[in-house]
Amino acid sequence: MTAWFITPVALVLALTACGSAPDADQTGAVPTLPKQNETLLPPMKIAKPVGWGSTLPTVPAGFSITPVATDLKIPRQMLVLPNGDILVAEGTGGNESVLRPKDLIAGYIKSLGKSGTKGGNRITLLRDTNGDGRADVRTVFIDGLDAPYGLAFVDGSLYIANQGALLRFAYRDGETRITTPGVLVTLLPSRVNHHWTKSLAASADGTKLYVGIGSNSNITERGMEVEEDRARIWEIDRASGAHRVYATGLRNPTALAINPQTNALWAVSNERDELGARLVPDYLTSIRPGGFYGWPYSYWGQNVDPRVHPQNPTMVAKAIAPDYGLGSHVAALGVTFVTGAGLGNGYAQGVFVGEHGSWNRQDLAGYKVVWIPFAGGKPSGKPRDFVTGFINAQGQARGRPVGVLFDARTGALLVADDLSNTVWRIAPTATR
Repeated sequence: MTAWFITPVALVLALTACGSAPDADQTGAVPTLPKQNETLLPPMKIAKPVGWGSTLPTVPAGFSITPVATDLKIPRQMLVLPNGDILVAEGTGGNESVLRPKDLIAGYIKSLGKSGTKGGNRITLLRDTNGDGRADVRTVFIDGLDAPYGLAFVDGSLYIANQGALLRFAYRDGETRITTPGVLVTLLPSRVNHHWTKSLAASADGTKLYVGIGSNSNITERGMEVEEDRARIWEIDRASGAHRVYATGLRNPTALAINPQTNALWAVSNERDELGARLVPDYLTSIRPGGFYGWPYSYWGQNVDPRVHPQNPTMVAKAIAPDYGLGSHVAALGVTFVTGAGLGNGYAQGVFVGEHGSWNRQDLAGYKVVWIPFAGGKPSGKPRDFVTGFINAQGQARGRPVGVLFDARTGALLVADDLSNTVWRIAPTATR
């Protein structure tokens, strides 16, 4: 067993030391898609964790960055409460029971890029009482959770999406800990749980909650039985807990947000592997009620994936092309719209996307936070790097961004970094 496992890993690592062709233009509304290049194993290269030390992430001129809190336990998504307190979901999930040899190899490679910290399975509260951008009050707000990820706040209630259930907690303004058990709103699909994260957003009027549910495989190689109720977004009635399928065909919708201009639901989603280092681009898209976005039968509209059996031309014909390509394997895990004047300095209408970073390319991609300008409720230009420096000159990882959140109260951007276990705050230098 040991010899079988190590040999492929060593082979993969050797192969990934080779150079790679220039990247295709996979960003924008109409990305250039290269030819398929199906491989037994994807090319793999992971950035070795080294931490930040005394270095800070790089932000554009006119902005400063501050660590709000460090030494967290795998921070994922965040929420700002009405009084300005920041909640951070910390955890690690997954309970895979059907694994192929290549899954074990990929899992080993990916583990090399993690911090080694055990997920907290909790919500931490951060409070800045003196306005210096750093939390001087920090408490375990809710513990005993099961891989919490998505967070929402509506009408005095906090909603937490665990990997297997959506819970509701009553909240009193200013409290620093909740000890009463959460009320079950609805169970969430968690059988096998390859893609365990459950993203969460509330509708503009607060009556509905949306939960993103990832697939249980790359491309149905574990069988269709384990894909029941997966690769989709649920719409949940907040009062009753009843749900309906809102959209399907999204392999892994890792973050959800409401566009404040149109009140429409948007998502970032991670696409499939093993069709080549330059396929398939992860994406940002509006979500149409009843829409089908291709997985598993096709990608980016009607580009058929030949690995899926049986094929389904009827579903391929229905597949909606996403609104905006982010690049192949960048692993987008966070999205947030800005409101009002935004951050200023040209960052007033659009979204920030947290790109956790690739493991299945010969060159590192992602590992940054990008800005995508919007006009008329849609993306209107190329992505611009906003927070960088997560990869050093030696190709090592100082950090990896996950959730991003615009704090409208202070006009700042919050970024969760689950490698250095830090929450960062980026604000214009002229104001706090």
